[in-house]
Amino acid sequence: MFFTYLRRELRRRRKAALVVASGLALGIALVILVTSVSSGMSKAQDKVLQSLYGLGTDMTVTKAAEPASSASERPRFRFDARDDDSGGEQSSDRVMVQGFQTLPASTVTEVGGQDGVADAVGGLSLQVLKVSGEFTRGQFQQDPNDGPPGQSGTGQPQGEVRGGGADFDVNTYSVYGADVTRTGLGPLTSSKITSGRTFKATETDAKVVIADTSYAKEKKLKAGSTVTVKGTKFTVIGIATPDSGDAAANLYMPLKRAQTLADAKDKVTTVYVQATDSQHIDAVKSAIQKNVSGTTVTTSADLADTVSGSLSTASSLATRVGTWLSVAVLVTAFLVAGLLTSSAVSRRVREFGTLKALGWKSGRVTRQVVGEAVVNGLLGGVLGIAVGLAGAYAVTAVSPTLQAELGGGPGGGGLGGPGGGGGFVGGPGRESASRTLEVALTAPVSLTTVGLAVGLAVAGGLIAGAFGGWRASRLRPADALRRVA
Repeated sequence: MFFTYLRRELRRRRKAALVVASGLALGIALVILVTSVSSGMSKAQDKVLQSLYGLGTDMTVTKAAEPASSASERPRFRFDARDDDSGGEQSSDRVMVQGFQTLPASTVTEVGGQDGVADAVGGLSLQVLKVSGEFTRGQFQQDPNDGPPGQSGTGQPQGEVRGGGADFDVNTYSVYGADVTRTGLGPLTSSKITSGRTFKATETDAKVVIADTSYAKEKKLKAGSTVTVKGTKFTVIGIATPDSGDAAANLYMPLKRAQTLADAKDKVTTVYVQATDSQHIDAVKSAIQKNVSGTTVTTSADLADTVSGSLSTASSLATRVGTWLSVAVLVTAFLVAGLLTSSAVSRRVREFGTLKALGWKSGRVTRQVVGEAVVNGLLGGVLGIAVGLAGAYAVTAVSPTLQAELGGGPGGGGLGGPGGGGGFVGGPGRESASRTLEVALTAPVSLTTVGLAVGLAVAGGLIAGAFGGWRASRLRPADALRRVA
């Protein structure tokens, strides 16, 4: 009897049911869209952080910033003076530790021994500055008005030196020294080898490098090519393509070999740390800061605070404006559904009064009204889920591009983030050059989001049913008799 009456009443009041369902559908669709876009923002930010940190890295440890001590840290170049006319190109390489700040290699073991640390690996970030070019000797040109030698007052030919000068080119690129015995952690893990091979565990001091795909394309390198760094020839064994964003370095080489080039024996710039439990990252950070002196610990959450640009703006809109807008629309939809249901009950006074006169109890009438409202809510849920999924699909199909601007953070050294940086920096304690990454926005919809939508639909129906049920429970048979009379 309940379902028969329910079906008949919903058929009779299709327009009213559609209005209530549409209001709920709008609120539910907006919740789905905002939730999915927010999830897409979070994934986009994770991609940005992954391109800086490397897979599985929860935090980085770098040397605490210190004030610049002297000008001796500035790169100096010396070129030979040549007395002959042969000229010829001269070049000089300077391999510098990014930020001029290093930690003892023993820090890696010390950090790895802290409670909550699953793994720790060290790396050395270098910047290579190469200046090459040649000097051209100027030519002495005698003054045509000058007489034969010996006829001038000084006995010297009159004239001037013209031409000559210097033409030099400056080339800079980044190098990262990786621990080839532990390749599962660190910046290189955020790239995949698309040509050639990766390092072997035995190549701790081998003259081999892996080139980033963009740098390889620019310099026309491939597996088997050779590159020269500070007079040492290295064989390119592989080409690495970053999974997202920019590469951590132009060239990757074994850590020991990088230390030799930079004259930084047993030194590292960054320690990459993986925690045993992602829920205890803050506790691990505190333990390292307390027990390992002279270091700065930066987590991915800290680095996320440095992300700016359109990604940060869109994320703020989605999490703040979008969330509050969804809540406002949803509350309004619930109230409107409740008021419409209550109004519909008022128009059905004769019907409910007659049913009570025939023996229906108030509880049965209330259940009938709530049942109709819940069905309207579920119908609104179905429509809202359909519209929300369509909106999320449209966002994913368009995949708008967002930019993430990243400051290297304090410390002036390292690789792409804390202790890192994509460009040459002037000294310790200074900000490293910012980087701009582009990421495509998606709007993934999870089963949790769909479940939330269904829950909101049922809640909306119950709220609307509560309004209508309360109104219906107060009706008396006498009210119906007065309407009939």
